Amino acid sequence: MAVGFKVKYYWYQIGSGELLHSFFSTICFRLENRQWGSGYPYLMNELYQGELKRNHIENAVKELKNIKKALKKFRPSEVVWDIDDLNAKPPWGDNISPEIKNLSMYFVTSEGEDLIDMMEKALMRAKDLEESLYIDTL
Repeated sequence: MAVGFKVKYYWYQIGSGELLHSFFSTICFRLENRQWGSGYPYLMNELYQGELKRNHIENAVKELKNIKKALKKFRPSEVVWDIDDLNAKPPWGDNISPEIKNLSMYFVTSEGEDLIDMMEKALMRAKDLEESLYIDTL
């Protein structure tokens, strides 16, 4: 079952729910001092719960830009696969492309697209359509 972002009838495929959870787990652990939503409440509390309200899209765009900048300071080996099980490792282990230089580049969708860039596209579509952004499954 594929997970993705949905804006009205537009679909942005992420791939596995584990990858998306890892993205949010990494943010919580590395950027929020293990306090879920303390630094990025719109993305971490609203969107992660399934719906980012349309009136919070602009705030979420700002949060995402800040997250991307902040994740550049961390090596790929500092990924957190699961905030609830800090011993969990990605299924591919340390076998990643040498092109991935930091955590802002680490998260790649099943279609080979940078997750942060795709999330930004989905946010901008939601903003343009004045719609909420959802996490959904196919």
